Amino acid sequence: MTEDELGPTRPGRPGLVEVAALAGVSVKTASRALNGEGYVAHDTRRRVQQAADRLGYRLNGMARELRRSGNTSTLVGLVGGDLGNPFYSKLASGLEREVRLHGLQLVTVNTDEDPQSEERLTGALLERRVRALVIVSTLPGHRHLAAEHRHGIPFVFVDRPPTGLAADAVLLDNDGGARQAATHLLEHGHTRIGIVGDFSRLRTHQERITSFGATLRDAGIADWRDYLLEDAHDVAAAQRAVTDLLDRDPPPTAIFTTNNRITTGALRVLRGHPCPPALIGFDELDLGDILDVTVIAHEPENMGRQTARLLLERLDGYTGPPRWVILPTRLIPRGSTRRLPARG
Repeated sequence: MTEDELGPTRPGRPGLVEVAALAGVSVKTASRALNGEGYVAHDTRRRVQQAADRLGYRLNGMARELRRSGNTSTLVGLVGGDLGNPFYSKLASGLEREVRLHGLQLVTVNTDEDPQSEERLTGALLERRVRALVIVSTLPGHRHLAAEHRHGIPFVFVDRPPTGLAADAVLLDNDGGARQAATHLLEHGHTRIGIVGDFSRLRTHQERITSFGATLRDAGIADWRDYLLEDAHDVAAAQRAVTDLLDRDPPPTAIFTTNNRITTGALRVLRGHPCPPALIGFDELDLGDILDVTVIAHEPENMGRQTARLLLERLDGYTGPPRWVILPTRLIPRGSTRRLPARG
């Protein structure tokens, strides 16, 4: 049979009915042949496979798996804020390696920090009957997931804790890390410190700003909010915010950036500046050691591994109360904070 005899190309994948028709067998025989079941002659099996290859037919692995496993799958969903951010890609890598060892597959989706996208994509993953769901949430509350949670779907929240839902979480010590950053700058003599932060609605941002500001206030700097700029979520917005701070009179002698993307924006503005302020950022940077940037570091891969541990324990039958794992941060001092404030 020629391609012309097959008829015009149609969008979408062909079905089993079309494979059976091309092979000249019943739908049941085609199904048994493609699924490797018995009582199918060798020539018939070969003819069906050739028809499937020619049409581009693929078995619905998910449907077959759901039938065999009683309406569950081997998929684990990861709802991430911005998978282009190295933090999220490293987190996903640590998570994927662990779940793969237990016969599970990680499916990742990207919300771009949009609450509506998060709700829609979370719903889509649940419709696919994922075994568990890992969420880096941008939503203010999570009561809408309570029914799924009661039905036995394990949820693990990462980086940002759940609100209104009793679920496991793996978080960073944002309070301690921000306090380390502020103390480091104070010890170097800085009292006029600019702060550039992420979306003000995010829990991570709020915790870092609150702790950093409290440390400055305890040191007698009551007007620290005068140099605070928020909602600089991407590199371009961070560049604008840092430029704004440098244009002030007087400008800050140091800048604290609350995540790696904001630090990248700051570096672009400070490059070639005749008298750059000191700079410290939350999150390690790729090539951070080469760029000589002081950071509050942590291990996203370990965060992924810890998330997998909680998730796998739930799948193995653990039904105890929610567990929150708080991972430490550490200060890595480098050249960007060796710049002392100018006198006078």
